[in-house]
Amino acid sequence: MTLKFGRRAFIAAAAAIGLAGPVTAGGHQVLDSVHFLIPGGAGGGWDGTARGTGEALTAAGLVGSASYENMSGGGGGKAIGYLIENADSQHGTLMVNSTPIVIRSLTGVFPHNFRDLTLVAGTIGDYAAMVVGADSDINNMADLVAAYDADPSGTAIGGGSVPGGMDHLVAAMVMEAAGKDALNVKYIPYDAGGKAMAALLSGEIKALSTGFSEAVALAQAGEVKIIGVTSDERVAAMDSAMTMKEQGIDTSFVNWRGFFAAPGLPADKLAAYQDAIAKMYDTPEWEAVRARNGWVNIHNSGDDFNTFLESQEKVIGDLMKKLGFL
Repeated sequence: MTLKFGRRAFIAAAAAIGLAGPVTAGGHQVLDSVHFLIPGGAGGGWDGTARGTGEALTAAGLVGSASYENMSGGGGGKAIGYLIENADSQHGTLMVNSTPIVIRSLTGVFPHNFRDLTLVAGTIGDYAAMVVGADSDINNMADLVAAYDADPSGTAIGGGSVPGGMDHLVAAMVMEAAGKDALNVKYIPYDAGGKAMAALLSGEIKALSTGFSEAVALAQAGEVKIIGVTSDERVAAMDSAMTMKEQGIDTSFVNWRGFFAAPGLPADKLAAYQDAIAKMYDTPEWEAVRARNGWVNIHNSGDDFNTFLESQEKVIGDLMKKLGFL
């Protein structure tokens, strides 16, 4: 099973948008500041994406300063609701989100969807990975499948998203591609990656479904082993990690991440956000952040972003129906 998310649609040239907002004498700085709203806890993919983007924008001089706010709750719905309800006072805020904004709207976890927000830009893609604790006797996907066959209820897979959400969907896709009934896989949800990681280290779960960028950081810290990646080929950020396909599990997946703003955002402010993000891709500061995390550059802005998200609804909806989540 493959969920590729229209890569050609992703790799769109940034629209030529004029500068708006504060500009330095040299014409380099686009915005004085950006406040990043993160719909989950510390240690997750949203957290890493927002902080990495803010790091690159400020280090490259495109934005004067960046601040961050983690707002967990409702599978991301709390932050979306907050942005909508306080729209007039949130013009300085960018909210990070990803595939779950489509998934959770389809399942009715929260009443809003991407059409209720101002679409700024899709920015990156992050593969998914399955990891186990560094001391685990599981060393590859064959070992995990064998453990599942021996004791299905005792081989729980955890993730930093709600049931039927991103990490659950990936775990289900992988296990189904390995020949198992996806609906029988025991999935335990946690609030973002930090708590899920603690559950893995304590033995509460056998494996963790997570973003590749988080997996790389944890593996480099010696806390986990990456036993499978949902890329077609090995990723340079950790080329020792085997793909699912190498192990006979025919599935691939890349999760887009991007930024949204409050509804009713003034056009000049939107243009400034889009301009800063477009310029960011050409900076060495961004390349350092991207390479460190193993992200794929996936840039679609404005109308292209909307077209892409509408196609996502259909692709993901069809997959979720097949897996029994809808």
